[in-house]
Amino acid sequence: MTERLLTWQDVELAVETFGSPNDPTVLLIAGGGQSMVWWEEEFCARLAGAGRQVIRYDHRDTGRSTSSPAGRPSYSPADLASDPVRILDALGVHQAHVVGLSMGGGIAQLVALTQRDRVATLTAISTSPAGPGAGDLPGPEPAVQATFTDPDPEPDWDDREAVVTYRVDVERPYAGALGFDEDRVRRLATLEVDRTGDMAASLTNHFVVGDHWPEGARLEELTVPTLVMHGTTDPLLPVAHGEALARAIPGATFVPLEGMGHQQPPPSLWDITLAAIARHTDGR
Repeated sequence: MTERLLTWQDVELAVETFGSPNDPTVLLIAGGGQSMVWWEEEFCARLAGAGRQVIRYDHRDTGRSTSSPAGRPSYSPADLASDPVRILDALGVHQAHVVGLSMGGGIAQLVALTQRDRVATLTAISTSPAGPGAGDLPGPEPAVQATFTDPDPEPDWDDREAVVTYRVDVERPYAGALGFDEDRVRRLATLEVDRTGDMAASLTNHFVVGDHWPEGARLEELTVPTLVMHGTTDPLLPVAHGEALARAIPGATFVPLEGMGHQQPPPSLWDITLAAIARHTDGR
């Protein structure tokens, strides 16, 4: 694996690659407030072992990428949606299999619609139909809704252990029926805190930057082969969101992930998830 900083004008994005650049490329796009570490190294290595070059990256305001003051992002939602193509350009990749989770799934849908020649296939995980016209879909469960209406007090951002615990607790309400893996989440949260310059910005700015959807863009116009995977016990975006997305995109395949919440697939589901992605990206 190789990590590097890619630079455009005053923006730096941290990018890590796994596998051979001669293999088909899979670009992983994380969710809101997530750095690349939530796409775990072993997950990426196993996907690379299936004959793929795998790219993961830190969104702006996460990990080692460019950071803005908390509450004042210096970029637009269109910038977040353009970063995947900037990364492909910098790495000399014309076309990639794009995999997005949650907010990253929305970005992936947008890239597939607006940069069709750059996307070989689309995989959307734990996400919802982007853009208008999604219909009447169920909202978050009460425990998740409470994190928006009555959030926990912020930690002392200079206290590393307090920030790690806070980052763990941010993830806790999003667990599904498979349960909350405290040790795993704490390990990943610690990795994230230790490589992030401003955790306050990381956990704030993606949620105040707003949305971006081109006027007239419709999911029904997507022509790339699409795979939708969704946890059956997702407490933020119930499984009906994934089912609606699969219905909206012509020919999309839907794979339910039993017991998963709103998260990257946990290790117990890697065999299913990696096999599905490998099949979906094979020979295209």
